[in-house]
Amino acid sequence: MDIEKVNSMDFGEFVDVFGSVTERCPLIAPAVRSQRPFSDLEDLEQHFFAFTDALPQSGQEGVLRWHPDLAGRELQRGELSAESQREQSAAGHTSLGAAERLWLAELNAQYRARSGFPFALAARLSDRAAVPRERARRLHCPPAQELNTALGEVKKIDRRRLADLLGSHATES
Repeated sequence: MDIEKVNSMDFGEFVDVFGSVTERCPLIAPAVRSQRPFSDLEDLEQHFFAFTDALPQSGQEGVLRWHPDLAGRELQRGELSAESQREQSAAGHTSLGAAERLWLAELNAQYRARSGFPFALAARLSDRAAVPRERARRLHCPPAQELNTALGEVKKIDRRRLADLLGSHATES
């Protein structure tokens, strides 16, 4: 899909296509649409990012709270969004053994208790072994730093999802 097609989408089509870019935050797509026209994928990305950046801290934390735990209960129950299912599957989270799932559930609970939101990591860009190491490292970060790190991970996820939708093979930055 090219950027001209994106710019010509009516409200419903734009929200249908881009409403799941940011996990379970469909209100972002209508706000972004109002900023048309977009010059290219990077411009579209920047509008998604700017919306989240402009939110107060409570709103940013809310965006993070909608993200599922990695290898968590929603994965086990088949309740992930299609995008999260693909991302967690690509990271190897669908093939974990029972002991590994239990250990990750404990790490998820520790992280959530400390930060107030789920651990956000661009799963498609990380191998299975990196996830617990990164989560353990981030458990010790100051809260403001961790909020910024988690939002940066959400931006990586959003960037990949936008690139997938537009058929681009943009690389991560």
